Amino acid sequence: MGIPLVVCGAAGRMGRTLIGLIQQTPEARLAGAVEASGHAALGKDAGEVAGVGTLGVKVSEDFGALAQPGSVALDFTNAVAALEHLRIAVQQHSPMVIGSTGFTAPQQAELDRLAPQTRAVVASNMSIGITVLQKLVREAARALGPDFDPEIVEMHHKMKIDAPSGTALTLGRTVAEATGRRFSEDAVYGREGVIGQRRPQELAILALRGGDVVGDHTVIFAGMGERLELTHRAQSRDCLARGAIRAALWVVGQPVGRYGMADVLGLR
Repeated sequence: MGIPLVVCGAAGRMGRTLIGLIQQTPEARLAGAVEASGHAALGKDAGEVAGVGTLGVKVSEDFGALAQPGSVALDFTNAVAALEHLRIAVQQHSPMVIGSTGFTAPQQAELDRLAPQTRAVVASNMSIGITVLQKLVREAARALGPDFDPEIVEMHHKMKIDAPSGTALTLGRTVAEATGRRFSEDAVYGREGVIGQRRPQELAILALRGGDVVGDHTVIFAGMGERLELTHRAQSRDCLARGAIRAALWVVGQPVGRYGMADVLGLR
């Protein structure tokens, strides 16, 4: 019958994409769909909400009734909702795949504390390509050394509410770890006016917004006389959803602990 999956944020863009792709995955089945209290989709068939036909699964606001040790919740909601779902998942020993972003520092601290208490894959970007990009960026940063200046540029659709993207921040932290930078001190999020020369340890992360761009991320290593650019472009949300489903099928068989997409792909 397949591993039971619960989609949180079922009526959102990612939620609808996940529901459609779960129906195409023989190893999985849709066991639940969750939306916020008061949402117009509550009580409706999740398949009809997603535009894939009637599936016999109603959209519910009661995540607690759906979180089970043998099912996996896929959460692409927001920081507040994701943390509430994670608290319930820990209590009920239910695994989760969390792709929500925009966590404040206190929210991130709570996420870091709670995630290892259940089986959880946490990643700012679930795509397979981004996971490989992160590994390539780490290796490039170490190999190129201090003579190359790293910068990161990302672009997303105009409806995205947080900036820079969680993926860009993750890539920035990857560069910082690989080059001995202190991310909290060396990251720069914009430049304007007479700013003087670029500091050797500086690492800029610049966010562009417009149109319906799903997600572009470029890490630039600028040297003297040459430049290396590593780019990932998401052409549709399918790549994020496929990665999340792959993570869900993997994590259900793992010991209690927090994991990333590199663990899912065996890239550690």
